[in-house]
Amino acid sequence: MKHFITAVCLLLMQVTIGNAQENNPRTKQFNLNHNLAIEGYDPVAYFKQNAAVKGSKDLAVFYQGVTYYFSSAANKEEFKKSPARYEPQYGGWCAYAMGSKGEKVEIDPKTFKITDGKLYLFYNKFFNNTLTSWNKDEMGLKNKADVNWKKISGI
Repeated sequence: MKHFITAVCLLLMQVTIGNAQENNPRTKQFNLNHNLAIEGYDPVAYFKQNAAVKGSKDLAVFYQGVTYYFSSAANKEEFKKSPARYEPQYGGWCAYAMGSKGEKVEIDPKTFKITDGKLYLFYNKFFNNTLTSWNKDEMGLKNKADVNWKKISGI
């Protein structure tokens, strides 16, 4: 009987956690693969190394429903001090697509830009680097993307 009660409690906890994640606008709207952000790239490395650096699952942080991987313990600790500072804009979706069409489009984690202390990620496949288009009208696209992301995400 004791094992049965333990099993029921564990099942209820899993259901509760699952429902919380399903109702979390971050996990519903962010560009995630099994709750993993930026395809496993280290968000702090973009700022500290000005490079896209693959992180390790051994150096993971779970923040408000989203998992981030880091390439070093120092970057992991830096993120933990101020997570919102390092998260990509628009839930990690392509900034250009968010601004031009209000759509969630996949990204190439190696194609990025940091502007005013914010990380923006871009689609870059099949000879279509949207960072180039973003740079032609960054302010206009950023303003539209900000509005579109609020509508889409509710955040």
